[in-house]
Amino acid sequence: MTLVDTACRSTMARTLEHAYAGECLSAPEAYAFEHTTSAELLALLQVADALRARHHGDIVTYSRKVFVPLTNLCRDYCGYCTFRKDPGDPGAKTMTPDEVLAVVTAGARLGCKEALFSLGDKPEALFPSMRQDLQQYGHRRTLDYLVQMCQLVLDHTPLLPHANPGVMGPKDLERLREVSPSMGIMLESTSTRLLGKGMAHDNAPDKDPAVRLRMIANAGKLRIPFTTGILIGIGETFEERVDALLAIRDLHERYGHIQEVIIQNFRAKPHIPMQDHPEPSLLDFLRTIAVARLILGGAMHIQAPPNLTPEQYQLLLTGGIDDWGGVSPLTIDFINPEAPWPQLRTLAQVSAEMGLRLRQRLTVYPEYIVQKSGFMAAALEPRLRALVDEDGYPLENEKE
Repeated sequence: MTLVDTACRSTMARTLEHAYAGECLSAPEAYAFEHTTSAELLALLQVADALRARHHGDIVTYSRKVFVPLTNLCRDYCGYCTFRKDPGDPGAKTMTPDEVLAVVTAGARLGCKEALFSLGDKPEALFPSMRQDLQQYGHRRTLDYLVQMCQLVLDHTPLLPHANPGVMGPKDLERLREVSPSMGIMLESTSTRLLGKGMAHDNAPDKDPAVRLRMIANAGKLRIPFTTGILIGIGETFEERVDALLAIRDLHERYGHIQEVIIQNFRAKPHIPMQDHPEPSLLDFLRTIAVARLILGGAMHIQAPPNLTPEQYQLLLTGGIDDWGGVSPLTIDFINPEAPWPQLRTLAQVSAEMGLRLRQRLTVYPEYIVQKSGFMAAALEPRLRALVDEDGYPLENEKE
């Protein structure tokens, strides 16, 4: 391969040649990319982009969504989070059914297809006031309320729920599968070091990597189209990033259910324990995206949130992503409220400048609707199939 030959003649060059031929990286091969020359980094990006193009052609996707922060109360205290609140904190909020319905109805009028439910982990386990709020709706647990709200979306709008409720057991996954055709949880990291005193996951019991890996495996056993990913720059080493990506690859090889992997970069914000923690550099971020492509293979859908790297959209594409993630014409990114969504026309223009076509997708990726069997609940399958063309993309025309 010419681009590798001219870049360098080394073990790394041979690794890139094998990756270009379709062989996924091993751990030692991936670790080696922590330190690269400029030529080697350029070759890495070129191979990642070539693998993306081979499997995804000239299409880059996004999901038009509304963001539904069902509750921002959470029992975990992660060092980087501005979303979670305690009762009584400014902005602490649990949405009512009427508020949920108002948001998703407005989103439907704007052509949205996805209702993204985000919420804190098990707040009722820590806060009596949350238990009281849930009792008003006839529930003991936040997860039960979530099921009700997903059904509300299905009953009253054309949107499809996508649930990110934190850690769940198999029974809750099975219940939620009937009303949420896709789900997700960020693995973030497999490093147990981050659970230590003063680290990013100190005082965050639901961020135990073993617990999260077990949930992702259970979702695979239930054949749920699943989103996961890693969060970089929170105190992990490059090798630990690679280990997390390899763990995701292993789960997907066993169950085939990982529909997309998000590579998300830490952004420092005021009023968080990690407000002075350094952010990953752009080159480090691009290196990680490209290595993820080589670890996970060309067929995997890989996303990097564009609102967290403003004005650098073209570079994200060169790293090998094929999806921009959820973009909303209505609601802010409640996890990163300081980071506005890019305009869809901007993403379309940037994609076109890179020779790519921007296409809307549902919350369930096309192949899980039209190619892979068993990944849709029986009650939801007719609805999903009626929404898409023969390739699995939404039928309706785009709205500005």
